Amino acid sequence: MYQHILVPVDGSPTSNLGLEESIKLAKLSGGRLRLVHVLDGLMFVTGLEYCTADLLGLMQKAGEEVLRTAKARVEANGIAVETVLSQACGGRVCDVVAEQARLFDADLIVIGTHGRRGIGRLVIGSDAEQIARTASAPVLMVRATDLDATTPRSSSGTSASEPTSSAVAA
Repeated sequence: MYQHILVPVDGSPTSNLGLEESIKLAKLSGGRLRLVHVLDGLMFVTGLEYCTADLLGLMQKAGEEVLRTAKARVEANGIAVETVLSQACGGRVCDVVAEQARLFDADLIVIGTHGRRGIGRLVIGSDAEQIARTASAPVLMVRATDLDATTPRSSSGTSASEPTSSAVAA
């Protein structure tokens, strides 16, 4: 089934929902996880080039901590896991994730998403949607709801505690 599951993580509650779903899938399939954190320097462009090195150093330390915390959660469940800290280098986060999926030979990418619709999606955009469009592996989006951000929902609207086979992979 799913032997190589790629999980982009950023430490947010939504990202953690995707991580929890990937842990469930890996337990069921006997698979292993690769956790990926992408440093997106363009997200913090300020026009103050002289502080770029300091900012990237802080982002790298924060990314390492996100990966360390997520890896501990996975290992606590007895699942094989590896981590990758990558940098977008002016590119798009989705392209870095798609490349990591290719390098890992991922059978599945699991990612948390806010599930925004309408103007919110238009204005803010969606890394999860861009990943689904660019990745060669199937993508399972675990949607957080506004009502209960602690109960993951698959893109089909089912609770993550229900069988994952009802989830729609993008």
